[in-house]
Amino acid sequence: MSNPRVLSIVLAGGEGKRLLPLTEDRAKPAVPFGGTYRLIDFVLSNLINSGLRRVAVLTQYKSHSLDRHISMFWQLTQMVGDYVASVPAQQRRGPHWYQGSADAIFQSLNLVADESPDYVVVFGADNIYRMDVSQMLAAHIESGAAATVAGIRVPRSSASSLGIIDADGRRIKAFLEKPDDPPGLADSPDESLASMGNYIFTRKAFEELLHKDASDAESKHDMGGDIIPAFVAQGEAAVYDFCENDVPGATERDRNYWRDVGTMASFHEAHMDLVSVVPEFNLYNDSWPIFTRQQQLPGAKFTIGGNAEDSIVTAGCIVSGAEVDRCVLSPGVRVEPRSRLDRAVVFEKTFIGEDCTIVNTIVDKYCHIGNGTQLGIDQAHDEARGCVVVDGITVVPKGSSIEP
Repeated sequence: MSNPRVLSIVLAGGEGKRLLPLTEDRAKPAVPFGGTYRLIDFVLSNLINSGLRRVAVLTQYKSHSLDRHISMFWQLTQMVGDYVASVPAQQRRGPHWYQGSADAIFQSLNLVADESPDYVVVFGADNIYRMDVSQMLAAHIESGAAATVAGIRVPRSSASSLGIIDADGRRIKAFLEKPDDPPGLADSPDESLASMGNYIFTRKAFEELLHKDASDAESKHDMGGDIIPAFVAQGEAAVYDFCENDVPGATERDRNYWRDVGTMASFHEAHMDLVSVVPEFNLYNDSWPIFTRQQQLPGAKFTIGGNAEDSIVTAGCIVSGAEVDRCVLSPGVRVEPRSRLDRAVVFEKTFIGEDCTIVNTIVDKYCHIGNGTQLGIDQAHDEARGCVVVDGITVVPKGSSIEP
């Protein structure tokens, strides 16, 4: 099939409870990342760069900012039928919301019927990575399988907390949920293959299994927990090894980078991966750009000795006589004299006063940090002032005013 018709579905309805309070007022895929991006921008950029430009984004929880972001920026040319469409839960199958990721797609099968694709791509919305999805699609078609699961190599010593793929060549013979003794790979016994939560399906078989799952009262209606194991049981599931994916412009350091930012620790660590001289994940790859809506702001400004080292400082920021080290500052952040920021992630339009010390801290949008405030030094004191401490990281909720 030289030009297969493909519909991409992005699952973006998750609550992201482990990222509270960052998800208190927004869906997890709408959480800011890397200064100017939202988490969803990474999967959408991968699909668009791969030439897969008919995309439905399924939303549910606190989706306003996510819907607005998609409608304001992710507009593709209508002349050739390309689109990124935000699709809220519509209760098409009865008076209930999505009961799981598989149920979300089952309730949205009208999208599949309207597009009439040969293949359906189903990806999550909240991981940080680059991937040429067209290479995975080609592997899926070549395999003849009904379902293909993207797998990433992880150390076998830490694989017990993940969903692990046990494959015989390309075919998956077992899908193991958090196994005590994860199987090693034939070519690398100290590694196991973990599911990335990214799938490609042949349409007819996928629709049939979704209908069967929907009628199963015992099912949790989950893609990874129910749909993929069902395909495995039928001998119809293949694996695509992420290490085989070749993205233009990738460096040896960031090739095959993939980060699940489902916890505050991993979210903070992923930001630190961006800021070294040779970054773990390179945002500056012009051959495979990450797209987003850029605000119309002046360039960043450094005054009276203000300095930033190993940091990302975005448009509209003013660093005035302050020291910024290993930080990510979003648009419109202002840092006043004699303040020191180390390993801080600061969301947009936040003001940080004079003589502040802020370390290992995430500050949400529109916050005011008063003169002389210390954050990340005494976590009990941070909590007493309305901050949240998660995974050892101090988090300042959106719109907070924090004083010493």
